[in-house]
Amino acid sequence: MLTDLHVGSPFNDLARLRRIVATTNEARPDIVLVTGDLVILGIVGGTFVEPEPIAAELARLAAPLGVWATLGNHDWWRDGRRVRRALEAVGIRVLDNDAARVTPRETTSLGDPETRGDAAFWLVGIADFWVGGYDVAAALAPVTDDAPIVAMTHNPDIFPELPSRVALLIAGHTHGGQVWLPLVGRPIVPSVYGQRYAAGSVVENGRRLFVATGVGMSILPVRFLVPPEVSILVLGAPGDQAERR
Repeated sequence: MLTDLHVGSPFNDLARLRRIVATTNEARPDIVLVTGDLVILGIVGGTFVEPEPIAAELARLAAPLGVWATLGNHDWWRDGRRVRRALEAVGIRVLDNDAARVTPRETTSLGDPETRGDAAFWLVGIADFWVGGYDVAAALAPVTDDAPIVAMTHNPDIFPELPSRVALLIAGHTHGGQVWLPLVGRPIVPSVYGQRYAAGSVVENGRRLFVATGVGMSILPVRFLVPPEVSILVLGAPGDQAERR
C-alpha cells in the first residue's frame, strides 16, 4: 500500500519516488494499492509536479494482481480527471465508486495453490470523502457474490458508514498527523473524528480499518516521530495466521 505520495513536497521529488517504487518491488507484493494524493497543493517550499511523470514512475511497480488506485482530495483539487487519465494511461486501474473481482487462482506466479488458489476477493474503491463524491452503495453495487471485500479509499472518515460486509478498509489522508508528541499525541489530524482514525489498525464492532501514514507532506514540511512508510499488509481468513505483520 502506497498513499499520500505528494510528489513535489520538500525532499520528495521524482528521484525519491523512484526509490520508493524500488523498495516496494523488493517486497514482492501480490498486489499494490495506491490510495490517493499523488500531487501537492499549497505546501510551504513545495514545487508542483505534473501527474504524468508521477504516473510514469508508478508504472514501474510490479505485482501479479496488478496496481490499483483511488484518488485523494489533492488530486481532485488539482485536476482529478487528469490524474486519473495519467494513471490509466500507464495501466494502473482507478476505482472510484467501483469494484473489481480479483482472483489469485488465475495467476500462476503466486505460488502454493493450497494457500492462495481459492483466495478470490472483491476490491472496492470508494471516492474521496471530502471532494470526490463518495458513494458507498455505488461502489458496492458491482459485487455479485459472497467473496470477501477489501475496500480502499483516501479518507478514513467513511469507515463508520461501511456495512459489516466489508472485511477491511484501507485509507491514508491523515499522514498520521505528521507530528506525534509524547503524552500529547497528534495535535492536528485532518479528520472529523480527531485522532480516532489517525494511523494504524483500528477495529470497531468487528470491522477493520488500516490507515497508513503515507510518504509525503502537506501544509508544512515537517514530520516528527511519524516517519514516512510503505505499508505491507498480510491478509488471511479469520482464525488462520492473518495476525502476522
